[in-house]
Amino acid sequence: MGETIGLTRGGAVWIPRFLESIDAAKCLGCGRCYKVCGRDVLQLIDKPFEGDDEFGDDLGNKVMSLSNPDNCIGCEACSRACTRKCHSHIAL
Repeated sequence: MGETIGLTRGGAVWIPRFLESIDAAKCLGCGRCYKVCGRDVLQLIDKPFEGDDEFGDDLGNKVMSLSNPDNCIGCEACSRACTRKCHSHIAL
């Protein structure tokens, strides 16, 4: 199977890049990526590790996780909304 290729409404070629992973060590659990994803790809979970965040006060105890990767359409809206650059994407 070759690379997935789509077209924009205007006919331009578009190559979707699907969400592959989220770096839990960088994620603040702010929910920005969750709010922009309309495909039920993400879920807020308890941190999978112990310890303080970079600010030394353990502000959050939640992080975002990739719960339904098959729902991803490769739009990368989650990555654009993330100020921490936590998301990794791949072309299929």
